[in-house]
Amino acid sequence: MGLIDRMASRLGYEKRAAEDPSWAALAPGIGAYAGLSARAAENLSTVLACTNAIATALAYVPALVYRRDADGNRVEMPAHPLNRLVRGGVSPQMTWPDFLEHFVASTLLTGNGIAVIERAGNGQLAGFRYIPWGMVTVSELSSGRLAYDVSDGRGNTRRYLEGGEVLHLRDRTDDGKIGRSRLSRAAETVNGVQTANQHAASFLANGASPSGVIEVPGTMKPEQRTALRESFQARHGGASKAGSTLILDGGMKWTAAQVSPEDAELLETRKFGVIELCRLFQVPPPIVQAYENNTFTNAAQAGLWFATFGLAPWARKIEAEFARSVFPSGGPYELELDLSGFLRGDPETRWAAHKIAIDTGVLDPDEVRQIEGWNPRPAEKRPAPGNEGGQADG
Repeated sequence: MGLIDRMASRLGYEKRAAEDPSWAALAPGIGAYAGLSARAAENLSTVLACTNAIATALAYVPALVYRRDADGNRVEMPAHPLNRLVRGGVSPQMTWPDFLEHFVASTLLTGNGIAVIERAGNGQLAGFRYIPWGMVTVSELSSGRLAYDVSDGRGNTRRYLEGGEVLHLRDRTDDGKIGRSRLSRAAETVNGVQTANQHAASFLANGASPSGVIEVPGTMKPEQRTALRESFQARHGGASKAGSTLILDGGMKWTAAQVSPEDAELLETRKFGVIELCRLFQVPPPIVQAYENNTFTNAAQAGLWFATFGLAPWARKIEAEFARSVFPSGGPYELELDLSGFLRGDPETRWAAHKIAIDTGVLDPDEVRQIEGWNPRPAEKRPAPGNEGGQADG
């Protein structure tokens, strides 16, 4: 055991076995599970589009801080330090939308998102520092808690932090501690889509035309075959040389292979790959501009479906992680990511819901105005009681 290992052991750190498959997910990216890194996975346009759709949408929605009073009622706390960070930025270099977008995207691609919680000298929340997952090493203490060894990426500074000092958003885990990327869980699907894209790129690079056969009378020596193949490829291979004139002599004949991209179902395979990747991220295809099987009806419902099944689970995970790490244990404060704004794209549904809320007494007109982002109506312009519709008394 080395010096560092002995010191870590005395501090209560436990070294995990290298062959533990769940701990292997600590490697940067998505490791050998999918055969490509998280950054390489984003070369697949659908992975990039799905990641951006979820991360950007969650960064866009209002983030509100509430306090529960003794009766269990929620009161918005605009002066809370977290609310100031949401409005003014989590650090001098990063706004709240930028931070949340990085945080969620890392979790979607690698299974884990990490941010250091910065506090002032009096313990008050002062900011967050996003840490790329590849710069973090996780150890398990003898108590069962996790500790995070954060590097600056240059090998100069290392900082050990315990669970309460970091935000750790994770995708579903195998061991209850470290998240595992859904890209790694569906490695064959991801690799299949990547292979189809590589085939399409190769097809286009070779002139978008099928290869063929050169028939030569008699028998050729190996070096003659090699010379013919290389000279033919140099003269006619590649998309930039498509349509060039082919000249053969010595009785040679060219026979094109009768295989088209439609026969190989290349286009259909790539379209299906888009749907497969959307399925991994719970993103409706219209959200990532895949309109092949789209209709007006399902397009109108895609946003609502996306908010309900694609965003709401992640919003709840983020809220729970803030409750665990940022706010005091059992304290009265809570974060809410307000997804109701996704109804703003459907004014008919939104205003019908407002009318029902007013008619049933759930909301009053001023509360509806507040939801819409408007100031309360001036007192002199408010309708008389029982005449909220705004019509003049008879």
